[in-house]
Amino acid sequence: MVVAEVTHADGGAKRFERASFTGSAREYFGIWIVNVLLSILTLGIYSAWAKVRRKRYFYGNTILLDHSFEYHARPMKILIGRLIVLIFVALTQMVANVFPPAAPFMSLAILLLLPFLLVRGLRFNARVTSYRNVRFDFVGTVGGAFACFCFGGLMVVCSLGLLLPYSTRWYHRYLFDNLRYGDRKLSTRPPVADLYGAYGIVVVFLIVSFMLVFAALRGGYLYLPVPGTPGVDPGGVLLIAFAVPLVLYLIGAQYYRAAVRNIVWSSASVDGRHDLRSDLDRIRFTWIFISNIVVTLCTLGLLRPWAAVRQARYVIEHTAIRLDGDPGVVFDRIGASGSAISAEYLDVDGFDFGF
Repeated sequence: MVVAEVTHADGGAKRFERASFTGSAREYFGIWIVNVLLSILTLGIYSAWAKVRRKRYFYGNTILLDHSFEYHARPMKILIGRLIVLIFVALTQMVANVFPPAAPFMSLAILLLLPFLLVRGLRFNARVTSYRNVRFDFVGTVGGAFACFCFGGLMVVCSLGLLLPYSTRWYHRYLFDNLRYGDRKLSTRPPVADLYGAYGIVVVFLIVSFMLVFAALRGGYLYLPVPGTPGVDPGGVLLIAFAVPLVLYLIGAQYYRAAVRNIVWSSASVDGRHDLRSDLDRIRFTWIFISNIVVTLCTLGLLRPWAAVRQARYVIEHTAIRLDGDPGVVFDRIGASGSAISAEYLDVDGFDFGF
């Protein structure tokens, strides 16, 4: 177990116990290849069982304070949830095709149902997750999800992206503040200024990158001929025109994602006493994400297990917790008070809708 120490301005030091990941790409490849083959042979039906096997492997190999997490979901619950979504979408499309004027109302119905499905999915996945025999729970409301996801997204669009840090804060506060470990509440208060600092770096990076690309194209350093010129393939022109912004967007998005995780998790606590921490290196995280995509594509997916284990290990091993008290005493108290919620209730209430 690795212990990280963070020294504060007052001279004191907080000891953060890091998590670790004990899985390997070789082990996971065996699980992954069977999941892929059986999912294909069963026309996707086995994918519910595949998800459970995958989750149990990664949860079981995530170690914190010498104990691993557990995933208790039943594959049939996942399959039923996916079938419900599939049937609903199929029915709305059927109605829209038979009676075209109803198409906008069908889209509205999906939009209104989406927060409900999100909440049920979040609740299900929380309740089938445990640590030290204590289950997690999610108590968020559908109204809160609708406000967070729909209005938050609309706020970003209407502000042309300027309010993205506020939407990000709203989104993560909704998730953390409604998450429970036993009967203990999780919470986070990420500073908006820090989120804007991370977002500002990404915006500057993207603007400078686009300006450099434009200058290079205009100055003739990169050859981008005009479509319609004899001997010029318009497909190649479009590929270059869209590939560069796409790559820049992926780099910026992952950089912001790593920064947000650090800010949100390092501002989070359990029961208002036990602090969480994330210290991802933003450049390293971005490199891992982009290189994983390249390696996966170049090997036609065969190195996907290696990429998944690589990213999981990096994220998990840069996550830590500082307990306010002796670990044994802290978790005994949480286990005693959190056992009021029965495992049977947690296991049957809700479906996984695949979000």
